[in-house]
Amino acid sequence: MCGGIAPSVTLALNARVAQMRAEGMQVISMGAGEPDFDTPAHIRQAAQKALDSGKTRYTAVPGIPELRSAVAAYLKRVNGLDYESNQVILCTGAKQALVGALQAILDEGDEVILPQPCWVSYPEMVRMAGGVSVPVYTTMEQGFVPTYEQLKAAVTGRTKAIIINSPSNPTGAVWTREQLAAAAKLAQEYDFYIISDEIYDKLVFAGAEHVSVPSLSRDAYARTILINGFSKSYAMTGWRIGYAAGPRAVIDAMSAYQSHATGNPSSVSQYAALAALEGDQACVDTMVQAFARRRELMVSLARDIAGISFFEPKGAFYILLNVSKLMGKRVNGRVLENSDDFSQALLESQQVAVVPGEAFGADRCCRLSYAIEDGQIVEALTRIKAFVESII
Repeated sequence: MCGGIAPSVTLALNARVAQMRAEGMQVISMGAGEPDFDTPAHIRQAAQKALDSGKTRYTAVPGIPELRSAVAAYLKRVNGLDYESNQVILCTGAKQALVGALQAILDEGDEVILPQPCWVSYPEMVRMAGGVSVPVYTTMEQGFVPTYEQLKAAVTGRTKAIIINSPSNPTGAVWTREQLAAAAKLAQEYDFYIISDEIYDKLVFAGAEHVSVPSLSRDAYARTILINGFSKSYAMTGWRIGYAAGPRAVIDAMSAYQSHATGNPSSVSQYAALAALEGDQACVDTMVQAFARRRELMVSLARDIAGISFFEPKGAFYILLNVSKLMGKRVNGRVLENSDDFSQALLESQQVAVVPGEAFGADRCCRLSYAIEDGQIVEALTRIKAFVESII
């Protein structure tokens, strides 16, 4: 079974970039799914304090009580959600929270609706839990958000859940309240779970609003497993700390699974996360402002590249370029047939790394991250423009 699990395309790209840099090449990577900021000082200091005071032993599997309570308080303060601390579980990253949720709710052959394009790990997570992914394909013209009719057509007697990621990786789409309500209505009609991946909840731009799915209605609250973490909002990717909140029975099942898979998340990371939630939030505002500025810069430069189109992102820190007009073009004797060909040719020719869209369910697109310095954005888009102009 393990041999059939596809590796993460984004992590493989990062490894290739590291190799090229080690060989002396000046590669600009736009493949990163993490902020380029350091973890704020007060969070690092809290971790050091935890180390110095001996908080390095096992904790309760679902996390230390004070952090579970702090997460519940945060969700109340920000989203108006009423969770008891026993409805919260801390995990080794939001990624593990997603895996745990799927392991908790899926039986062999259960189906999970995945609006496409979607994060590369969702299909593999579903498969590892014995489930079957049911893709619902969307287009740039519809804002990469499926209609009620599209979602309804995907429902069968085996449907167990839908995964909604808003703001979205890789598209940057932000679902409106009405779009989320339509999905929640469908879940109520056919009685399945909603897994709401809200890891980019702080990163919304251009007048968009982040709406937390369980805040929509009492029924949505009762059937939603909310996933979030500290990686994107607090620049804590390496700390590996995330969480889920939801129905008590699901959280208990996730805790039982986690007790056998990993046990508790890092004790030190938990105390750092506690400081993140309870400390000064100015650091978050500073990072969000930087991403908003970079988004504007990226969009402005992308508009100036003939031969491509793109969806203007409203959240997260990605932009999805449509390179379909370049398919069939020849580069160094090789015909571009898909996004992987395009990304490989771009990397070899201009030393700019982008993620091919095939991994996300968008084969004629490439994902670019603007979680890099402004100057690198300018240089990277300049190189991409030169590459595109050389082949059109």
